[in-house]
Amino acid sequence: MDSAARKRLARFIAPYRVDDGRKFRLDRHDPADTGGLGSEAKEDAKAWLQETIEWLAEEQEKLFAQDRWAVLLIFQAMDAAGKDSTIKHVLTGVNPQGCHVTSFKAPTSTELDHDFLWRSTLALPERGRIGIFNRSYYEEVLVVRVHRQILAGQKLPSELVGKRLWKERLEDIAAYERYLSRNGVAIRKFFLNVSREEQARRFVERIDDPAKNWKFSARDVDEREHWDAYMEAFEDAIRATATPEAPWFIVPADNKWFTRTVVAGAIVDLMEGLGLRYPELDPEERGQLASIRERLAVSEPRSRSRRK
Repeated sequence: MDSAARKRLARFIAPYRVDDGRKFRLDRHDPADTGGLGSEAKEDAKAWLQETIEWLAEEQEKLFAQDRWAVLLIFQAMDAAGKDSTIKHVLTGVNPQGCHVTSFKAPTSTELDHDFLWRSTLALPERGRIGIFNRSYYEEVLVVRVHRQILAGQKLPSELVGKRLWKERLEDIAAYERYLSRNGVAIRKFFLNVSREEQARRFVERIDDPAKNWKFSARDVDEREHWDAYMEAFEDAIRATATPEAPWFIVPADNKWFTRTVVAGAIVDLMEGLGLRYPELDPEERGQLASIRERLAVSEPRSRSRRK
């Protein structure tokens, strides 16, 4: 990607990127925003996404070959915001050997016997690989905050469960992400910002379409009763953990085609910034390869003659 194209991309994703959360307000971000693009741009966005998928596959190969950086992509959202489909459409062309998706569910008894970051640490991507967290350690300051009774099962000493608990956990998360970034883990976090109205429409679609019934859970509807509490928790989390090394992207999620376009753009921008390239051999190593090639070239005719 040339410098002009990268600048255009940076301008496109800039409204959705949060590097400094101190003044962040979620209500300033419109879930239905399409960046000024009308519905006629939908097909162009699909074509660009396909090009991005092909480009990303090549960059992932460089990431693997260079073996210096790891990439961690974190997706958080309310139910039906489109996390699964976004991950599927944006990263469909990446070599499965170099990419791993972890979907975090309710903690197991073993996980509850450790600190809240433990299971996430076990799932971190190795150098040269892309790791995707479908939900993450942020659940500990989102769902656990909204449903405080969950804390009772986390075996924390009672004297540690005070008024500053959420603030302390957010401080720990920010420090954790700073630590990861200093050790070669490039982090991008995506909050898929769906409106309450669009979420309801998607729930009804899941009920009406037999092929989508399996996606529907009555519990998801119950969670809508806590919408305002979740929005407050998301806002506080983004405000406390948005940094230049681990920025948040507040991605409009009411239009899936635009959601995928912004996420893909943010990943392209990240990979471009890592300066990925295939390792270069030193003169001695190149000489060894040349010698091996000569040996193979000499032996080739004999192999053919034996087959005859």
